[in-house]
Amino acid sequence: MTAPEQAVREAPPSPGTETPAEETPTVARPTPPLTVAVKRRVLGASSRLGLLGNVRDSAWRQRRLLILCYHSISIDDEHEWSGTYSMSPAVLESRLRMLRDGRYNVLPLDEAVRRLYEGTLPPRSVALTFDDGMFDFHARAWPLLQQFGFPATVYLTTYYSDYNKPIFGLLCSYVLWRARVRMPEPDVTSLFGTPMRWRLSDAAGRARAHREILAHADRERLTLPERTALAERLAELLGEDYEAIRAKRLLTVMTREEAAEVARGGVDVQLHTHRHRTPNDHALFLREITDNRERIEQIRDGVARHFCYPSGIYRAEFLPWLREAGVTTATTCDPGLASPRSEPLLLPRLVDTSLLSPLDVEGWMTGMSAFFMPRKASAHVARSQSLADA
Repeated sequence: MTAPEQAVREAPPSPGTETPAEETPTVARPTPPLTVAVKRRVLGASSRLGLLGNVRDSAWRQRRLLILCYHSISIDDEHEWSGTYSMSPAVLESRLRMLRDGRYNVLPLDEAVRRLYEGTLPPRSVALTFDDGMFDFHARAWPLLQQFGFPATVYLTTYYSDYNKPIFGLLCSYVLWRARVRMPEPDVTSLFGTPMRWRLSDAAGRARAHREILAHADRERLTLPERTALAERLAELLGEDYEAIRAKRLLTVMTREEAAEVARGGVDVQLHTHRHRTPNDHALFLREITDNRERIEQIRDGVARHFCYPSGIYRAEFLPWLREAGVTTATTCDPGLASPRSEPLLLPRLVDTSLLSPLDVEGWMTGMSAFFMPRKASAHVARSQSLADA
């Protein structure tokens, strides 16, 4: 699975760096496929019959760890723009309430993975992770975590802590969505110097416009300040107030001071690369880890040894490189529950989004949903094993 934060990149590519294509966040809530509808009916019946509780309290579930993954917790209307990337605070609160009411043991990630491999996990073990380190974690998620008394890990991409402006790819997608009614077919000739008109009234048209913006920025090899200037011009052309968006800190990573504040408050700040990239070049890959770690260790106590693959993308060669860098665990965006047999550098996670129903999430919390994804689960196990043995 490709994570929604794939759009979190804007620093110009370094030689030898693979830059994956940007992904336009999902806007509308799609109709669930038939398989999802059937799964939900089975989960509902299982809940009524008490089977979910039986799986949740089983010895099988106690040997496994559910790692939940979140991205943005909206400050304004971001969850309406992208239900896959952003979640409303109310939905996050409902998820945390499910954990509390279900008497799940929410553990710090470091303790959770250690006890996973020691075979000493308590019943119903869960770990909470938040990717990228967005400002909305500080403003929205952290207060809720404090309210429930739950520990969490933030995987922080540090480049954007220093350059503290809305992330180019995400901002462009967001303002395109905001303009869908007010300006459904804008003339954008002034942006690119060639006659061009976009159709923003539907998701396909916005996705195409988004791809054209990103392609233009890559083709022209725009620097970060130049990309920011392009985003400002795009917002102005579409009738959006860029400075108001920036003032709200929408789609912006925490500053170093804000990250240090949550770290002092007990949040575990860990590795996510410096520039939100995983280059295929050995030296450049290690530099991403080193640059990221140097900055993170200025704001936290101890060595940062846990890593999350940006965009959920991993390759066989990354595993020995991560070991060389002193990384002990790495999380993917492949759905599943981690077991003592899981490769520590390819741990599965459930990416929780606004598109998942409470029953979907309960299915994963109990462990029941692992039985409804045989192909995906088998694919992850096979991929993990082959990469671990490579």
